[in-house]
Amino acid sequence: MIFRIIWTLICGGVVGWIAGKLMHCEGNLLQNIMVGIAGSAIGSVICALIGIYSYGFIFGIIVDVAGACLLLWIVSRFAGRR
Repeated sequence: MIFRIIWTLICGGVVGWIAGKLMHCEGNLLQNIMVGIAGSAIGSVICALIGIYSYGFIFGIIVDVAGACLLLWIVSRFAGRR
């Protein structure tokens, strides 16, 4: 149980960091973790709605990063750039 939580935090941080680099809006570690976890959920839900399921580590990371990029894009549209 605790290892799954730690793994989720690590993956969320990495996904958030990659999305921040791609979208040119970098944050701190906590922000990267939150963006990565939320983006992962968004990417998975969108893919499930269109009938694509992310099997495998690499495709899962791609879906997670795409969801995190979408989240950052939406936030930048509504909040404006700082």
